[in-house]
Formats: sequence, C-alpha cells, structure tokens
Amino acid sequence: MNSGNIKKIPYGKQNWEDVRLDNFYYVDKTRFIAEIEASNEYFFFIRPRRFGKSLLINMLRQYYDLRKADLFERLFGNLWIGQHPTPTHNKYLVLYLNFSLISGGIEGYEASLNSHCLTKMESFCRRYADLLPENTLEELRKKETARAMIDYLNTIVADAGHQIYLFIDEYDHFTNSILANPATESAYKAQTHGTGAFREFFNALKGGSDSAIKRLFVTGVSPVTMDDLTSGFNIGTNYTTNKKFNAMVGFTEQEVRDMIDYYRQFYTFNHTTDELIELMKPWYDNYCFAVECVDESPLYNSDMVLYFLYNYIDNGGNIPENMLDANIRTDYNKLRMLIRKDQGFELPSAQGGAFLGKNASIIQYIVETGTITAVLKDHFPSEGITDPDNFISLLYYFGMLSIAGRGGLRGVKFRIPNQVVREQVYGYLEKAYKEYGLSMNERQRRIFMENMALYGDWRSYFEEIARTLRLYASQRDRLKGEAFVHGFTLAQTCLTDLYLPASELDAGPKSVVYGQDSVVEVGGYADIYLQPRLGVYPDIAHSYVIELKYLPGRATDADVARAREKAIDQLTRYAKAVAIERTYKPTTLHRLVLLWRGMELAVAEEIPE
Repeated sequence: MNSGNIKKIPYGKQNWEDVRLDNFYYVDKTRFIAEIEASNEYFFFIRPRRFGKSLLINMLRQYYDLRKADLFERLFGNLWIGQHPTPTHNKYLVLYLNFSLISGGIEGYEASLNSHCLTKMESFCRRYADLLPENTLEELRKKETARAMIDYLNTIVADAGHQIYLFIDEYDHFTNSILANPATESAYKAQTHGTGAFREFFNALKGGSDSAIKRLFVTGVSPVTMDDLTSGFNIGTNYTTNKKFNAMVGFTEQEVRDMIDYYRQFYTFNHTTDELIELMKPWYDNYCFAVECVDESPLYNSDMVLYFLYNYIDNGGNIPENMLDANIRTDYNKLRMLIRKDQGFELPSAQGGAFLGKNASIIQYIVETGTITAVLKDHFPSEGITDPDNFISLLYYFGMLSIAGRGGLRGVKFRIPNQVVREQVYGYLEKAYKEYGLSMNERQRRIFMENMALYGDWRSYFEEIARTLRLYASQRDRLKGEAFVHGFTLAQTCLTDLYLPASELDAGPKSVVYGQDSVVEVGGYADIYLQPRLGVYPDIAHSYVIELKYLPGRATDADVARAREKAIDQLTRYAKAVAIERTYKPTTLHRLVLLWRGMELAVAEEIPE
C-alpha cells in the first residue's frame, strides 16, 4: 500500500529507530523531552495499554544513549528536540527492562525476574564493554538475584565515571495475576513486601539514585504495585495526571487531521477530512488525563487511529467494517478478567438507587448514567482494589474511564470516553448478568437486531428483553429496580455493530453524597440513539431514538400515564437534536417509549412525528 517516498503508517511499531530510518510517519512528541528533564529524575507515568508508551520509551532511549550520538541528526534533526536539543542528549549508558516479557505466573516470578534482568544486563555489558572493566560480564553472571545484578552494575558504572538512564516498561505486568485471581494474593505480597524479590529490586534502585543511576523512567497501567512498594521505593514522582504531560502520548485532533491530510495526497479517499474526523471521533476520541486539561483538545487513542487509517487506505478509501482493533479487544478481555474481583451486584441504597458496594454495580451505574464521580486515587494497595474510589480510579488508569471535569468538593467526574470502550463495558456488563443467571441467546439477539435494522421490527426485540427479565430475574434482582432494568436493556441493545449507540443524550443527573469522600450522580434517565452505520451497512433502513423510563412495581396506572406523557415530551425534544437530524437519513427514524413498571414492560410505544 506504500511506494516511493510516501511515509508508511507506523501501526504496531514500537522501535523508534525503525520509524525514523525506514520512513514511517511520526507525530512529533519530542517537545516533552525538555519537560521530562525539568521534572523529578525518577519519573513514573501511567497510561492505558496500546496508547504509545512503548514507542515513547524507545524514543527516549535513542535520544539519551551515547551509542546513538552519530545518529542524532538522522533520528531527531528535523524534529522539535533536534532544533532545541538538551545538553544531556546521548550522554548516558541506557539500560532497558520490559517486565511484560517476564514469563510464568506469580509463583515463579522471582526466577523469571532474575532471568530477564540477567539477559538485559548481559546485553548492557556487551554494548558498553569498552567503557567498563574487562571482567564486568563474567562478574555479573555470578550474581544470583536481580537486586545483586543491579547493585553490581550500579557500582561498576559509577566507578567507571559514567551514568545510567534506566527505563522500565510495564513495571506492573505481574500485578494482573493478583487482580485477576485473589488466590495469588499471598504470593503477590511475598514479592512486594518484606524481603520479596520485586521489592528488593526496587530497594536497589533507590540505593542507586545517589550513584550511577542518574535517571529512571517507569511506565505501567496502574499504581497498585507502586503503592505496595512505597516504603521501599519512595523517591519517584507520579506524573500521570500532571497537565504538562497530558498529551505526551495519544493524538490531539489536530495531529489526526494533519495525518489524514498527508495521506489523502497519495491515496484514494472517499471522504473529506471532516467526515473522517466525525466518523473516528465517537470511537477513538475523548481521553483526558488531567483535570486542568478538560477544556483542551481531547486525545485520540493513537493505536486505534493508526489501525483505522491503515485499513481505510488498504480498503481503497472504504470504512473498515470492524472499527475495533482485535488487539485492543484482547487487551480489554484481559481487563475484564482483572475487574472480576468482587463483581456481584448490590441492592440500591436508600439514597436514590446508586449503591456502589460491588464492582458490577459500579459498571451498571456508569452504563446507565454515562458518568460517575469519585476521588481519584494516585496510589492504593492491592487489597483495597474493591474500595469504590479505588476501583473507579483503576478503571480510569486502564482507559475505561476518562476525566470529564471536577465533581463535588474533592472529586473528579469521569465518563466512558468512546464507543470502543463502551462496547467493552457493555460486553463486561452483559457477561456479568450472564454469570448472574440472566442472559439472552446471542444468535437470537443478532437476528432480532437485523430485523430492527432491515424491517423496523423493534417490538419483538424489546418484548424478548422483557420476557428474559421476567423468566430469569430472581426476587432479589427484582428489588434492584431502575439501574438493573436499564443496565440490562442498554447492554443488550447496544451490543451490535449495525448501529453506533449513543446513550445519555440528556441525563440531567443530580448529585448525592456517598461515603465521606465521594460524590456519585443519580437520578438521570438512560436514553439511546441507535445511529445507523450506513458507511458499512448501506442497507440499514431503520434507526431509533429510545426513551427508557422506570417506575417501581407498586406504581399505579395513573403513575404510568403521567410518566408516559413526560417520556413523549422528552423524546420529541431528543429526536430534534442536531446530531440525530444529521445522521439518521435516509433511514426511517422510529421514536420509541419503553416504560418499565418493575419487571413489566408497561409501555412499548412508537410516537409519530
């Protein structure tokens, strides 16, 4: 798909030297190097998976490695940092550790850690052999533990008059074990507490901070492990939510536009740049990692943008049928396993139905209202993962929530950033319902949705949802009320690739205090616009705006009638929204009111224009 001097799309690329020397397109993030140097020398940075952290680290390695001094002009010359180089470029011996490569489970972690560190440090010794004592490699191989190895290197390099820049990518990779399987908790604590191998290794890094290890750059996807290491390693600074580094990875909208404009010069594009931005934005955009940056350009997931452009160009300017990269899907499946701990549902509280005692209830609440507010924790121990604030913070670190502003006196308001994440959240919630004994047949659901799209037969589908709720929901489930009914209806309705579901069109939530520190938003109603994906499925003939209402089982017929009239009024206003008017044509737009009374679908009505 590429020829001549056209820059290749760096989809999946993590090697900076390849990107620069093999003519790949690069969004210049080198301006952040000066900011990093002005920060704490032990730099800790969290971002979701598939967001560009590894390429960032690789770029920094090439910039600081004294062995790459002769390549500086080719690698950086026409970039921001090439025009504004710092005095320390190409001045360090670079040591790189990638803890995602450590094999084996938590029980065998110590041996795997030692093996990985030995392999990387052997490479380090060979790379800088002429700068180190002659027997350095042989002496290193006599060391049995990762701590002993790093202690040895630190001493040898310092004595030789050099300094180390140490990079650790995915430092918390093995944390997945404890989050996914509580049975491994004792083994996890053995590694991170007392004289555990992982803790001892970071103790050695702390000791090296006044010797050869001049700078340290650590990435991960959560602060859980670092919290468990705090008393042994308390010299690093977490810059995850610092506004200066909000856009250090990921793409701004202008960066995405510039990339589209570049490639449209050489390839067939059947859409304008504005059309492609409008198409990609609901799927890949709306990430924010600092409260102070809420009013700035939100960030696109860089991996997903590159995936889309690669496939769009490869398909001759046609929209990819699957907007979700299979690699992202795999990562989110892993995340689903991580958040299964304490996954059950809880009964609503007396404060309006938003009881956040179980993780599945939190997910259900976010799906229903679109937002949630909590205190953002920059560290928390593994055993506290089920605390509501900690769990919500974990969802943020994993990229399943994005900062939407301030909430309450001490809180941060979060939202689901885009459809890629929303699809995974709906999928998680649907599986949680299934494990709770409440499910629909997947093939049957797909047929129902196709009948809705092709023939406008919506009634059969929602009557099937009502039948499923009546058959499978236990008496305890029936008490869960609005959040449970809405959550199940939303999860089932939005798990489709025929439509781009947009929910919470006008939730209008109110706030109540939860606990001592958190504020959660309750009282809104979940509304759905099923926007047809006509660019992929041009035969779709019907689209839908749906107003969901819920009344308790004891509601009277008069209550139902009043709620119906209110729903019709809201639905009429929603259906005239600019986003809907612009995107549903040429399909027939159906305006539906679905009103539940307990588990009964009391009103299932189409409202004419």
